Amino acid sequence: MKLRASVDTPVGLALLLAGICSAPAPASATGEPTPADPAATGRPNFVFILSDDQRWNSLGVTGNPVVRTPHLDQLAARGILFENATVTSTICTPSRACYFLGQYERRHGLNFNSGTALNEEAWAQSYPVLLRAAGYFTGYIGKNHVPVGSRGYASGVIERSFDFWYAGHNALGFYPKARHAVFRHAQADTQIEILGEGAASFLDPARAFIAGAEAFLKSRPRDRPFCLTLAFNVPHAAGTSSMEQRPSDPEFYRTTYRDQFQTQPLPATYLPRDRIQTPKLPPELHWVQHRQRSYDYVDSEADLRERQIREYQTISGIDRLVGAIVAELDRLGCARETVILFSSDHGVMHGEFGLGGKALNYEACLRVPLIVHDPRTADRLKSHRSPALVQSIDVAPTLLELAGVPVPASMQGESFRPALEGRGFPGRTHAFSENLWSNFFGNPRCETVRTAEWKYTRYFRNDHSLFPSPGRGGEGGVVSDKLAAVYDQWLTSTIRGEPPVYEELFHLRNDPDETVNLAGNPTHAATLHDLRTACQRLVTRARGGLDEPPATVRIRTGPDRAP
Repeated sequence: MKLRASVDTPVGLALLLAGICSAPAPASATGEPTPADPAATGRPNFVFILSDDQRWNSLGVTGNPVVRTPHLDQLAARGILFENATVTSTICTPSRACYFLGQYERRHGLNFNSGTALNEEAWAQSYPVLLRAAGYFTGYIGKNHVPVGSRGYASGVIERSFDFWYAGHNALGFYPKARHAVFRHAQADTQIEILGEGAASFLDPARAFIAGAEAFLKSRPRDRPFCLTLAFNVPHAAGTSSMEQRPSDPEFYRTTYRDQFQTQPLPATYLPRDRIQTPKLPPELHWVQHRQRSYDYVDSEADLRERQIREYQTISGIDRLVGAIVAELDRLGCARETVILFSSDHGVMHGEFGLGGKALNYEACLRVPLIVHDPRTADRLKSHRSPALVQSIDVAPTLLELAGVPVPASMQGESFRPALEGRGFPGRTHAFSENLWSNFFGNPRCETVRTAEWKYTRYFRNDHSLFPSPGRGGEGGVVSDKLAAVYDQWLTSTIRGEPPVYEELFHLRNDPDETVNLAGNPTHAATLHDLRTACQRLVTRARGGLDEPPATVRIRTGPDRAP
């Protein structure tokens, strides 16, 4: 009979992840423990952990005074924290495609507005497919938000491209069993703990928790390196808004941080909706009055405090699982050959200047935590904080280069392997990011160039007539042919000369909260000119050819359409 360990403490969670805590490791015919992953392969294992909507300053190690993340803090103490890491796209689906492919959205073309999925040729150049072809045993656990193939999620292409698949498409919610049949055999009911069971089964098939699950599940061979991608749907609103504090929930999710409800700090620039006098962005660009319901918790201080508590609870829950995974890797004897990466698909606004949601290129959305622990790194590199301008598109080429797999020409990111090995790594001088998701709610199209000191963003006209109603604004797979055609034009329109209608320039070194727009200040005209030029150069590079079609295929059948 399986033991069901309590998950209300880090120790309990570690026992759950390890399975029956007293069971020995599998033995060979001679009675000796079987090596989990022979170092003789010369190739490291990978565990890539991706959270959802997690702000860069939401960890203890990044300065959050409330949330407790001892395991992630320890991971940073044993590895590298990239302090200026940003994503290239601030929306779930395009950002996750950027991670997979090492490409800007401008190149791959997958977005809520497009009504498309990645084509199979593009997916064949993703890091998990390339690692699998090179002999890696690959697994995907959690939330998938990237449709692949002509029928989107219904095509089954992405499931078949992994050896071990224990995931659901689109949102998981806090209680995934109600949404996805693949999780119905899990012992736990809450998202993080369900995904922890999947991680346990992937890492040590001798302790299978999910027998009977209808998924692509193969036992991990111990003579091959592995790559596990573990993707959460928290602290995203779909997860935190669906928390019910059920009596059956671990107490951790019912009581933690609630004693700090009134004392937790809010952003320095927080504005409740009823106190907005001058909008941060012109109304024709951003319709604050039509804010999405998913993010209207920023409208009042009490609602924001409640949401922050839930976010902190789930972030600490992820942290506990990270600690359990590290312990399990050590128990299996493969910790010294396993590189662990932790990041987020993007951040989210917490009411700064009265703004909520994402799809904006302010620091709260663009900047993400990025921690990389390579146990093979020399001790002198431990606890290193790197100022390098690394981006989400750099993860895929880094994984491939560490594995000794050729990086395809299609990848636009830069490997940050030199930083992990203590070699000189100046990285890029300018980081480019974009938002091409426009909808009824007024998410503005914009492009951003960020340096170590400055940040420039240019905004473009939105056509609100494309979006007939708040519920049909390019979300949930409902995309008109007209909108899809316009989105295709947006991929190249700014390169071809579409003029911006609004600009922002912030001196991040002196104004990290982005309070003073210096775009109209003559003193900084030269800086503005230089960053305008850099933005045009980088968006052209991001596109990779004006006449090349995006790496997508149009989806036309209702339930199978891209989200």
